Amino acid sequence: MAAILWLRRDLRLADNPALRAAMAGGRAVIPVFVWAPEEEGEWAPGAASRWWLHQSLEELGVALGRRGSRLVVRRGPAAEALLRLARECGADGVFWNGRGEAAVTRALEGAGIAARELPGNLLFEPGTILNRGGQAFQVFTAFWKACLRAPVPEVPLAAPRHIPGPAVWPEPLQVRELKLEPEIGWAGGLRQSWQPGEAGGLRRMKAFLRDAVEAYAEDRNRPDRAGTSRLSPHLHFGEVSARQVWHAALARGPVAEPFLRQLAWREFAHHLLFHFPETPRKPLRAEFSRFPWVEDAAGLRAWQRGMTGYPLVDAGMRELWRTGWMHNRVRMVAASFLVGHLLIPWQEGAAWFRDTLVDADLANNTLGWQWCAGCGADAAPYFRIFNPALQGAKFDPEGSYVRRWIPELAGVPERWIHRPWLAPAGMLGTYPRPMVAHEAARRRALAALASLKK
Repeated sequence: MAAILWLRRDLRLADNPALRAAMAGGRAVIPVFVWAPEEEGEWAPGAASRWWLHQSLEELGVALGRRGSRLVVRRGPAAEALLRLARECGADGVFWNGRGEAAVTRALEGAGIAARELPGNLLFEPGTILNRGGQAFQVFTAFWKACLRAPVPEVPLAAPRHIPGPAVWPEPLQVRELKLEPEIGWAGGLRQSWQPGEAGGLRRMKAFLRDAVEAYAEDRNRPDRAGTSRLSPHLHFGEVSARQVWHAALARGPVAEPFLRQLAWREFAHHLLFHFPETPRKPLRAEFSRFPWVEDAAGLRAWQRGMTGYPLVDAGMRELWRTGWMHNRVRMVAASFLVGHLLIPWQEGAAWFRDTLVDADLANNTLGWQWCAGCGADAAPYFRIFNPALQGAKFDPEGSYVRRWIPELAGVPERWIHRPWLAPAGMLGTYPRPMVAHEAARRRALAALASLKK
């Protein structure tokens, strides 16, 4: 008999429980990826994610080929594609990692085909980390402590050396036929910045844990340093598993604790989305549904283009457009500027990040934006509005990050690099003056917050 391995956001061969289960009993295994963005609706992968997905699928096909297997690519809907493939191959079961595919399970089992979900790409399955009242945690520190009390995540599985295949392979689509890559040359910066795929993810993980994890607690807040792991897109697409990262970091000893804590924030985000599935659209704190947000198309466009007049914000937005990624400290400052200085709804920022980030994870994106907007779990108080100039001086003190991404400011001395509007006339070139004064914006935001209490 044969089994179908349905690959979703688990584009790897190591530590893949569904792959191991599909191989049990000596079955032939048919790995398949089904492209069905219509089933994700407004949460379908954005442009940067689609670019990454194309590269990752190509790499996965090569890795499977080395093990005597192939990647079959089909178009959705998923249930129809899997049923059709099962009939073509005579498969008696479909295996996948993750949960929540009830419609697919019903369709398969209704046709007499076994459907088996295996634990997904998290350390702890949603619903297993709860407070004493059996409810979801909404404060990270309490969630983190509960994770530490839970059973240790299982040791990751090694990749199989050989994956048995069918005597006759079904006809696949070519990855390029999915037309995931942009037709214009926008992705050049992404290609220069990343190596999508399982091998690239493992190399990045090993390099970070070898060279940077000891200084992570301090350097993770410095966008001018290579202090973060940059593993987020590899984790999002399941090219490396959370268990692989967790156990590799544990092996480095106590110096890895700050990094493990950040990995737990990813868990927190996914658990929250599981318990509160409406939060990508609505604030978790219901009172913020009455917040007097502003429609400001020009302001949104200036923010997207990195032309707000605040260097740290603009450097981050330009880094995002060029590389599909932004340093997390700068993400917070840029998001705070949009919702605090401009009063533009956090959903607008989340949509832009979703389209331009290579690590555009719905759970993490939702948690991050609601945190900055003050309307989510464990959120920053809305009145804590970051001053971009002070944040720049603290975390990019020499201005090297700003100068890298804003060439107009390359010649501005350090004393003015985060307040270029104070520099002598003629030094800024085409760089704009601030679109809004920080103190005035802060007062307006506090007044908007006070209106919720009336």
